[in-house]
Amino acid sequence: MKDSLNFRQTNTEILKMAENVKLFNVLGNSHWDLAFFFESYAVLDSAFYHYKKALNSFERLPADESLQSKGIMLYNMGRIQDSYKDYLGAEISITSALKIFDELGDDLRIHNCYNVLGVIANGIGDSQKSLEYYKKAGEYLNTSGSSNNRLSWINQNNIASAFLNMENYPKAKESYQELITDEEFKDKDPELYTKSISGLAYSIFKSGGNQDKVESLLQEAIEINNSNEQLYEMARPKQYYAELLASKGDTSQAIQLAQESYAIAKETYNNDRSLEALMLLTKLDPANGSTYADDYYKLNETIKEEERTKRDKFARIRMETDEIIEKNEILTQEKQVWVGAAFALILFGTAFLIIVTLYINNNRLKFRQKQQESNQEIYNLMLSQQGKFEEGKQLEQKRISEELHDGILGEMLGIRLILSGLNEREDPASIAQRAELIEKLREVEEEIRTISHELNNASYEKFHNFIVSLEDLIDGIQNSSGISCSFTFDDKVSWDNLLGDIKINAYRIVQEALKNCVKHAKSQYVDISFESFGKNLKLTIVDDGVGFDVNKGKRGIGLRNIISRSKKIHAKLDIDSKKGKGTTIIVTIPATYIDSDVAERKEVLNT
Repeated sequence: MKDSLNFRQTNTEILKMAENVKLFNVLGNSHWDLAFFFESYAVLDSAFYHYKKALNSFERLPADESLQSKGIMLYNMGRIQDSYKDYLGAEISITSALKIFDELGDDLRIHNCYNVLGVIANGIGDSQKSLEYYKKAGEYLNTSGSSNNRLSWINQNNIASAFLNMENYPKAKESYQELITDEEFKDKDPELYTKSISGLAYSIFKSGGNQDKVESLLQEAIEINNSNEQLYEMARPKQYYAELLASKGDTSQAIQLAQESYAIAKETYNNDRSLEALMLLTKLDPANGSTYADDYYKLNETIKEEERTKRDKFARIRMETDEIIEKNEILTQEKQVWVGAAFALILFGTAFLIIVTLYINNNRLKFRQKQQESNQEIYNLMLSQQGKFEEGKQLEQKRISEELHDGILGEMLGIRLILSGLNEREDPASIAQRAELIEKLREVEEEIRTISHELNNASYEKFHNFIVSLEDLIDGIQNSSGISCSFTFDDKVSWDNLLGDIKINAYRIVQEALKNCVKHAKSQYVDISFESFGKNLKLTIVDDGVGFDVNKGKRGIGLRNIISRSKKIHAKLDIDSKKGKGTTIIVTIPATYIDSDVAERKEVLNT
């Protein structure tokens, strides 16, 4: 029903009740539901956390009741780990799942496991091992009795891609040609079809085949992606086309296509394709090679840092979840022992002390669990706000539709009918009436222009007023938390012409700092200022909270996010804080503005 708010509320109630009465099957399935929910919204770290919680619940059931469920949870965890290039963790999870499905004789899920193992092997650069896994997956797909043609197409495409990665171009060409001979393939799965013909084109090109055939296949892939609005899949054929043109000596056109491939890959967050496009540009455009190489290095380092952060997070989730379960079991056993001992040693005061100690330890553990639940509630609030936004957008679309349909179209229909009747008349009254109707059409034209202008203004204000966005953020925090906030800024700075990365990261730094003030600092007052400072911009955030020891080794997620975002925009970050003395954060940002001609075009569009 897409009612995410009520789903989350009901799911939370089920989790609490199932935990209280130790219904581990219900508990596992509820965590599974929640994991699937988060995965559908691409919140993969939370999805992984709940798949892990579901696995732990199923492991507390008899093996004959939960074996398949445990295998499915391990498989889902492995897929998410692979997506963040945690290849070692993904391989462990998928291999564990494979053992379970092998024991159950579930050939279709064995096929799925071998398929993911092939993806993992490809990710770590072992194309030969990847090919072996894909072929194994194909064998189990054949024995599973599945009638799903798409699984067969995917498996064949994976095999061909493995040959392509091994630079065995004749074999890759043969595998791709075998795939595209299926008459249903193009119509039923155009997205995978364009991948296949792009790979076929590149295999022919690399094996010295007919270049006209290569060009025809790449143009077909680009045309299909355009017609289906598959922007993500557009980067690869354009990159291959650039290499083809370069081999023909058309360097300028090759550079243009390679730049288009890079722009598309960057827009769709296709990091692997972005790196390949930058590497190609360094070869095609030596004059700007150092710039492309520098961009390649920065992007590669950013990807590695993000992947490392995710891998560490998955490791912490696994460790913390296991620790909580183990401590719960230990505390439960200890409590039972001491309750029995208390009756035997009622005359001794030590029994009371032991019970109090157990109570304190149990509360600490519950507090840690509450913190984890609070983190999930934050995601819930974010998703709820997104739902409200979508609902408002739909209402506005409906309003515009009704105005156009009931107002403007109705008037135009009436005018058209009257003009049809007057078309054959030449008397003065008819001529006068036609003139009135023409004036009426002009009024309708003006009404349409007014609606368009209002929509354009709303869009511009929403996406281009940086200071208003900051003020809305600060007002929202102030109204929801009770903290008194002040915000000053230099009105001589052209804020809306700042580089997009600076605006986004500065906004997030302010957001993260205010969240810390609410959650940790217990502040009563926060002062935010954004001023010009020579060729730099100086963002200062001062609170009167409890402060912290800046020399302490361990840093929270919020502070690490502020540091990471400062690095992304090459800003200097200074943090001054003492316990009981509040905190001052100063971010000195090199001011970079978009080109003046771009700004002028935006101003023309706005007016």
